[in-house]
Amino acid sequence: MDRNLALELVRVTETAALASVRFMGRGDKNGADGAAVEGMRKAFSSVKVNGEVVIGEGELDEAPMLYIGEKVGCGKIDDMEVDIAVDPLDGTSLIAKGLPNAIAVIAMAKKGCLLHAPDTYMKKMIVGPKAKGCIDINASVEENLKKVADALNKDISDLTVIIQDRERHEEMVSEIRRVGARIKMFGEGDVAAGIATCFEDTGVDILMGIGGAPEGVITAAAVKCMGGDMQGIIYPMSEEERKRCYDLGFTDEDIKKVLYLDDLAKGDEVFFAATGITDGDLLKGVVSYDKNRAKTHSVVMRAKTGTIRFVEAIHRFDKSQVLIELMKKYRNV
Repeated sequence: MDRNLALELVRVTETAALASVRFMGRGDKNGADGAAVEGMRKAFSSVKVNGEVVIGEGELDEAPMLYIGEKVGCGKIDDMEVDIAVDPLDGTSLIAKGLPNAIAVIAMAKKGCLLHAPDTYMKKMIVGPKAKGCIDINASVEENLKKVADALNKDISDLTVIIQDRERHEEMVSEIRRVGARIKMFGEGDVAAGIATCFEDTGVDILMGIGGAPEGVITAAAVKCMGGDMQGIIYPMSEEERKRCYDLGFTDEDIKKVLYLDDLAKGDEVFFAATGITDGDLLKGVVSYDKNRAKTHSVVMRAKTGTIRFVEAIHRFDKSQVLIELMKKYRNV
């Protein structure tokens, strides 16, 4: 795929962030999510690909935009066909409360290269490049932490595990504490937490736990670009979720098997982009300079080259038709 697509994707996440940040701290997570979706969908109108949303806002009857199966991009017939996975606002409750780590994210790969994950849960384990090949999602917590600590040349007591603050993780948290590792809890934002394992400056060494399966695929794209490692197991927690798996063609055997990084995001023609909405561990949030200007902070990655770029951009709302329309609608929400 054309390497210039990386910057095209950044424009898409930037637009989602600029729209949804208008709702920061206003207690309206649905409004914030709707603005992010609209901004991202409008920005796709100028991306020169033949894209299909494989992970998005739900089925056609659930979402008016960025629904699973929707065609996006302005590519011509002979332009590349790609799979697109989006989360226009990863952390809806975070932005509603004005909390850190809300981001807009997108992953893209050649057609057929992103797992069409059901809207259910996934058991996940993620590490950065130095611990690649050291994890086994079916092994014990203690065994995994020992191997990761050895790979990073750390004592287990210096290892930091990031895990979502949910009741379902109480047993795992107790085991991590018994082994002696440190824990960093997060409330929302699966993708931001997962990619934090691949940046040494975050101080996060490994993610463990059960989170969203669609978010798992998006995270896998980023981890692939950064040279990290990830394993997952589809983990439906109700009969309704199990039915969603069956509807997408998953069998009981498929649900049980370990999904490795290349099962989630295949090959090296993979792109990932994210823009901060609120300040976070990795990305700064949107900063409004005045009525007509704002600054964004993004990261964009490409698996083929392993390049990771951080992009700071200043936007003029009166110079883009898309931003003119969005600000007219959302400036005074």
